[in-house]
Amino acid sequence: MRAETPSILITDNDQQFRDTILEVLRPTGYRTLEAIDGMEAMQIVQEQEVHVVLLDMHMPRQNGLETLKRLKSFRAMLPCILLSAEMDDRLEREARQAQAFEVLRKPVTRIDLTGAIEQALHATYGIG
Repeated sequence: MRAETPSILITDNDQQFRDTILEVLRPTGYRTLEAIDGMEAMQIVQEQEVHVVLLDMHMPRQNGLETLKRLKSFRAMLPCILLSAEMDDRLEREARQAQAFEVLRKPVTRIDLTGAIEQALHATYGIG
């Protein structure tokens, strides 16, 4: 990874949720990108430098788990954090099998979210 500001891709079809995450991440200094669904997230990852992807589970066109699997097929080391309001053991197991870096239940706390991102950056790129 180049010595640039880490970029975080926020993928959720709910604009209000994306805005909330942007507010949480603003003080961290990360560069933030937004996608409204998994298809747009895939396009952004192919075109821009992305260091961590936040994925909502329930989105139109392509859900978070499908997006996670597809992203890992061409960027195996990219840390992806799956978020869902309807988290259960089956979904968490499937996400971990698909190599999600972390699985978080919505509503997610500021500490849990920023902690997961910091851990992903440290484990993957040695940042922090």
